[in-house]
Amino acid sequence: MTSTDLGPAAGAPRRAGRREWVGLGVLALPLLLVSMDVSVLYFAVPEISRDLGATATQQLWILDVYGFVLAGLLLTMGALGERVGRRRLLMVGAFAFGAASLAAAYAPGPGALIAARAVLAVGGATLMPSTASLVRHMFEDPRQRTTAIAIWTGVMTGGVSLGPVLSGLLLEHFWWGSVFLVNLPVMALLLLLAPVLLPEYRNPAAGRFDLLGSLLSLGAVLPLVYGMKNGAVEGFGAAQVAWVCAGLLVGAAFLLRQRRAAHPMLDLAMFRGRGFSGSIGVNTVTMFALVGHAVFVTQYLQLVLGMSPLTAALWSLLPSVGVAVAAPVAGAVSQKVNRAVVMGSGLAVAAAGFAVMSTVQLDSPLVLPMVGAGLLAAGLVAVMTLVSDVVIGSVSAPRAGVAAAVSETSSELGGALGIAVLGSIGAAVYRRTVEPALAGLPTGAQAAHESLAGALGTAGQLPAAAGRELAGAARQAFVDGFHVAALTGTALLLLAAVLTPVLLRSVLARHAEGAAPEATLVEAA
Repeated sequence: MTSTDLGPAAGAPRRAGRREWVGLGVLALPLLLVSMDVSVLYFAVPEISRDLGATATQQLWILDVYGFVLAGLLLTMGALGERVGRRRLLMVGAFAFGAASLAAAYAPGPGALIAARAVLAVGGATLMPSTASLVRHMFEDPRQRTTAIAIWTGVMTGGVSLGPVLSGLLLEHFWWGSVFLVNLPVMALLLLLAPVLLPEYRNPAAGRFDLLGSLLSLGAVLPLVYGMKNGAVEGFGAAQVAWVCAGLLVGAAFLLRQRRAAHPMLDLAMFRGRGFSGSIGVNTVTMFALVGHAVFVTQYLQLVLGMSPLTAALWSLLPSVGVAVAAPVAGAVSQKVNRAVVMGSGLAVAAAGFAVMSTVQLDSPLVLPMVGAGLLAAGLVAVMTLVSDVVIGSVSAPRAGVAAAVSETSSELGGALGIAVLGSIGAAVYRRTVEPALAGLPTGAQAAHESLAGALGTAGQLPAAAGRELAGAARQAFVDGFHVAALTGTALLLLAAVLTPVLLRSVLARHAEGAAPEATLVEAA
């Protein structure tokens, strides 16, 4: 079952059978866990902190190191898979992911847990582009591939929502290490089934691995993501700007290296196709909106409405119903309607969701934010499904892993931008609005100026009447900030909804007879 494909096969594409569809189910297992691990520690951190004595800084690194390392290594692992084989890299990553999960579950201290989370991210970075590349090889027929990628996208986005729920349920009955041990049987099953159900692919023409390019890609992405996320929390001071600038400078060096290297890790020729580069841009916008929105909704449910973390996580699953429908529907509609038009429609639906969120008040019925979140998630996931289809299908089979890694890296950067931009807008409005309520309070109460969580903590230390007044003013200030951020998101998504069909319609056209995307997406800018 080994192949060394050098490009799309000539003639009619082979249709996938039962073996490939069962194999897709096997690929969904690691993808679900990797995406869940982004959010699975949300409930566990307080218990971890008590048991391991983690400081506030260590708590942040326990949460964030996974996403940082994952983002930095995606391109490297996408290129490495071309050379060592996608299935082989998938299995190595699964073993590393399982071993790191075991180490994390029994970590003796916060430093060991941070290190284990970093190794988890290394394993996760091998799994994500490998699964996408194998889907590209297993499903040669464009229509089948669209369906398979819709399932792939739904699993990936659903895992992020399921992570907090699984964490909360496990912590009701077990200790915090259980959130890591749940990974072990799934990875063991993958190691057993992958050699039987998944084919092996590598690119013999890939050449030597570009180690310097790999180091430069890591040095570009890590400072960018760290600087943007840290700026959203602490404000964009000199340190945060320096991190972002350092990432951009190293990124420029990385691109220069890829232009001159004999065997580049990233083939820049892929970006000459407007279908590919335009879809990457759309993907960045969708993740900007999705992650930026999630930051506010989580706080609204827990801090404004007073829900417990587990209750908030369970309510957050409700919009996933729309997601489960949106991905396959988008794939089916795109068989008959130009994909750029479908993308634009999805962005418009998501903009409507943001617009609904901008009307949410302190006393709004819960159905209102749930409808807004559902529209936003359904519209964006529909777009992400088609973006993945275009990105993976618009390149030759050997480059599918790198193309998927580029898409996932753009997702990480888009998410970091969403937190930085929308989070900063909301925080600025909150601080300005809450300021009058802080007049006359003790000096220590000024922590309430920084965030709603800080204000509620301060309110609990004040006399009852003063505490209620401060809490009410802080909640209203947060909602005001949420409104401005939601309106900003609405404007951005509406602009993208208009520009996407205008700029990409001609290059995202699908032939009536169902031609492969390679035939229609190679047009250069």
